[in-house]
Amino acid sequence: MWELTKKYWKDVWNGFWNKTTIDEKVVETAKEVKRRVKNVKEELKDVGKAIKEVGSQIDDVGNAMVGEKRKGRKTDKRFYQKKK
Repeated sequence: MWELTKKYWKDVWNGFWNKTTIDEKVVETAKEVKRRVKNVKEELKDVGKAIKEVGSQIDDVGNAMVGEKRKGRKTDKRFYQKKK
């Protein structure tokens, strides 16, 4: 008797899952989550690069306040000559 009851509930449970689309929704949700995680990782890498760039330039602000010359790429004097 116990085996029949157990089999009945197992069949009911399997029938219930076969009629629903929950499995499909779970698969779709998992794919969406994976895609979003990938996008977030890429954005965090970009933010990390930007933070490093700001960190490397932050000391230039203090130096500029003190009066030191600007570091970095030299300007092309041809474009900044005064016209006569």
